[in-house]
Amino acid sequence: MTLRRHLRATALAVAGLIALAACSTGDQTAAPTATGSSSAASFPVTLDHAFGSTTISAAPTRVVTWGWGSTEAALALGVVPVAIQAQSYGADADGVMPWVAEELTTLGAATPTLLTNGDAPPYEEIVAAKPDVILAPYSGVTAEQYDLLSQIAPTVAYTGEAWTTPWRDVITTVGTALGRADQATTLVSTLDATLADTAAAHPELTGKTVAAVWDAAGTFYVYRPADARVDFLLDLGLTSAPSVETLANGDSSFYYTLSYEQLDKLDADIVVAYADTQDQADSFLTSAATAAIPAVQRGSVAQVVGAQYVAAVSPPTALSLTWGLDDLVAALSAASAKA
Repeated sequence: MTLRRHLRATALAVAGLIALAACSTGDQTAAPTATGSSSAASFPVTLDHAFGSTTISAAPTRVVTWGWGSTEAALALGVVPVAIQAQSYGADADGVMPWVAEELTTLGAATPTLLTNGDAPPYEEIVAAKPDVILAPYSGVTAEQYDLLSQIAPTVAYTGEAWTTPWRDVITTVGTALGRADQATTLVSTLDATLADTAAAHPELTGKTVAAVWDAAGTFYVYRPADARVDFLLDLGLTSAPSVETLANGDSSFYYTLSYEQLDKLDADIVVAYADTQDQADSFLTSAATAAIPAVQRGSVAQVVGAQYVAAVSPPTALSLTWGLDDLVAALSAASAKA
């Protein structure tokens, strides 16, 4: 089957599922829990994004989140979605991130329906959740997937490129979509104050250059300033190392792969290295290839080790930012002493 025919068949299937959902009786998904209230005066609201614009006519009561960060933003604003994407990296056996589980407990809410994690949204599961809005401001949805999701409910995608939305924009976008723009602004201000206080408490980081990298299964990734995880590091007073952009090869606006033969050119005061396991982290410091990196030679490497810790800070979300902040700053501070 050609891609065009496949997409048409999927669209027809989605349309059929929507019709069945509209005709069905009973409700198989619980209504969301909410603290505070949405402002009715905020609606209708229109949000622009990479695929056009989406108008939400009234305060959503059945929210579905897809991608990264929108679940946390909704919860932090007091709204429990009816369905969220199950996560595979750093999550528990059910696909729930630890900070999400903690916030659900704080809110006294049950875990929402978990949507199957995959390259494409699980349209049938989303239809069954009967959403009145789908939030995917930090995700990889394609234009075709967006069109299909929009047949189910008004869908808010990302602005610019997939997987690059700054964490602040995720919060404010979700807040606007939920009629809680003021609360979102307050939340961002609170998190900004936390970052500012942290940076002030660690002046040793101010002005130090940084490169964020991942040596994964023989492929060496370098993250560019457009990436939200790098933006988070810059919030702490660091600056992006000029070599990061000098070596960029056009793979993407937010990352690129670098050959091991060029690692000696990756010059930065501090290298932040992400790793799934301690063995991988140890290998980064001892392998002949990475030993060519000046920061490795000096010992000015800040390591972020373990799936939960990596997930918390790369990039951070409304709930995970403070969850991983102290450990990250401690590692950066220790690395800066050797820079």
